[in-house]
Amino acid sequence: MKIYFVRHGKTEWNLEGRFQGASGDSALLPQAFEELELLGKHLADLPFDAIYSSDLQRATITAEQIAKANRYCQTVQTSPQLREWSFGKLEGSKMSIFRAIYPKQAQALKHNLALFNNDLFDAESVLQVTQRMVDFVQSLKEQDMETVLIVSHGAFLTASIHRLLGFTPAQLRHRGGLDNASISILETRDFEHFTELAWNDTSYKSH
Repeated sequence: MKIYFVRHGKTEWNLEGRFQGASGDSALLPQAFEELELLGKHLADLPFDAIYSSDLQRATITAEQIAKANRYCQTVQTSPQLREWSFGKLEGSKMSIFRAIYPKQAQALKHNLALFNNDLFDAESVLQVTQRMVDFVQSLKEQDMETVLIVSHGAFLTASIHRLLGFTPAQLRHRGGLDNASISILETRDFEHFTELAWNDTSYKSH
């Protein structure tokens, strides 16, 4: 199975540098719809057997824009399992303030998730977050599908894709985060071992 992972389009809070997390959910920017139109055209001929999305609007709308253009699958199935990392007390707050008050935690969240103390913020742990994705992907194993699309969120996808690839918690952000409306692709035959075919690809924007 090939699994295409897409991060949602850019939102107002992305622009403002705020934590959105699992409960914050700001609107997509006008420029996001322009990019999603290009993304939809780029993915239009891919024979998706299913399109899955986080049930948060920024992801669902992104998935719907892609599905609208796809020749094989126009239906989006949503799941709370695919929601962004729950950042607890941090949600809605400015990242610049977080960096000023908790410099070590900000460094950990960006570069070494093994050092992130989720209890400080009533946030999900790294293990809880990535396990949601592992469980979701495992649930696809019994279904007779070859190509699926998962539309979700930056922090969640970055950590989860790396976990599927076998990286340790300390390495889950070793390449930085994913861009808005980027494509990453994994392939698996046994749902235990995953091969990366693409990472954070936004080349379609420049065509």
